[in-house]
Amino acid sequence: MLDTRNEIRRLLDRFEFRSGKVLLRSLVCLTLAAAAIWLPTDPTLTESARWSLGIVVLAATLWISEAIPAFAVALLVIGLQVLILGRSGGVLVPADDARGWEIYVRPWASPPMWLFFGGLVLARAAQRTEIDQWVAGAVLKLTAGQPTRLLPAVMGVTFLFSMFMSNTATCAMMLTVLTPAIAVLPKDSAVAKALLLGLAFAANIGGMATIIGTPPNAIGAGFLEESGGISFTAWMGYGMPPALLLFALIWWLLNRQMRSAGPCPALAIPEPQPAPPPPPSSLSKNVPITRWQRLLTLIIFVTTIALWMTGALHGSPTAVVSFLPIVSLSMIGVMRAEEIRSLNWDVLILLAGGLSLGVGIESSGLAAWMAQQLQGISAPPWVVTLTLCYVAAAASNLMSNTAAANILLPIGIVLANSAGPSVAAASIVVPVALSCSIAMALPIATPPNALIFASGRIATRDYLPGGLLALLIGPALCVAWAQLFN
Repeated sequence: MLDTRNEIRRLLDRFEFRSGKVLLRSLVCLTLAAAAIWLPTDPTLTESARWSLGIVVLAATLWISEAIPAFAVALLVIGLQVLILGRSGGVLVPADDARGWEIYVRPWASPPMWLFFGGLVLARAAQRTEIDQWVAGAVLKLTAGQPTRLLPAVMGVTFLFSMFMSNTATCAMMLTVLTPAIAVLPKDSAVAKALLLGLAFAANIGGMATIIGTPPNAIGAGFLEESGGISFTAWMGYGMPPALLLFALIWWLLNRQMRSAGPCPALAIPEPQPAPPPPPSSLSKNVPITRWQRLLTLIIFVTTIALWMTGALHGSPTAVVSFLPIVSLSMIGVMRAEEIRSLNWDVLILLAGGLSLGVGIESSGLAAWMAQQLQGISAPPWVVTLTLCYVAAAASNLMSNTAAANILLPIGIVLANSAGPSVAAASIVVPVALSCSIAMALPIATPPNALIFASGRIATRDYLPGGLLALLIGPALCVAWAQLFN
């Protein structure tokens, strides 16, 4: 009996089911998915829509419970849709259509994927050439270490970089620059807390402003492709004003908390130190970056952003512009094979899975069924949108904001399609995507929140004032501005 138990344990370990809780969560998720397939009695819900609903419920519960890694859920979604909905002779594809499954893998090559991939390449190049540290150090030196000037400088630099880089990478970089300055402060210092919270909150908010700022934005842009798409500049038109208003509110709150603690002497801002040389087996294999490579990287960075923002003038789609940094940075040797391998491919997989999930909802008829249910709601579209935005913001505090976007944005696009031609789809989809980034009330809400929590200077209660302020005001700001901008 003991040998049998050991063999079972080894088998479970091989499949990474190392905890009974993980196995239990997975079984509960499967049970809920099966119930979603077989229990609904609505005759208008077709067989293909039932299966799609089951896949949606399975993905949502797995993402919420974190029973398996988020990117693995995305791959599972694509695989199940190919197997069940896309199989020749299956519930959706006729027997004579052997290529019907391809619609579920096409999101891999969709414009939002290339756009986000270009953003990841730019961010990695900025890190390798240390342009990000140089800019951050130069701006922070101008503050002369005065806390009241240092707080908006830290938040402003973080906000700016998070528009075009991973907010996690931006937060880690700024934390490296800032840590020596606050090391001399007491552990319970209000100044240190304000600077760290401002850093995390600005990293979260900055990603709202651009399509490449955060995965939920790219997912939202993907859902808008069928309705004509949305340009880089148009997204900034929707996202930048609410982001700036939230930035100002958070800065005001943190500055008030810092001033209430009394005067604080100026802090010493050290020069950012270059990272130690990596071991031969790690990134870049000790290949140094030359001055001309750093200069060309800066030129490519500025040129790419300028082309993204002036698409109406030159006519090149934003996804096509993304090939400029991908190709040119590789040609000049800044993005080597090691750097390409180091990109956050799990985020790209998660993005592809979310877009594929939307395709399944649409092609299976589940979207049409959901539209019928939403049409029965007598409230104006903006009221339903506002409700969905608050759900997105609340859910993102408890789970990955990318997973929350994958679950809620398909509902947003259905709501947009059922609202009629007088309502722009972007005015519904974009606020929901933006609301997924307004999750700042808990340490686990976002990676930047978790990074500053690991410093040991921030308690869970310290997140609540700014996090709850963003949660209460943020969705309303996004919806109100979308109505005005539209």
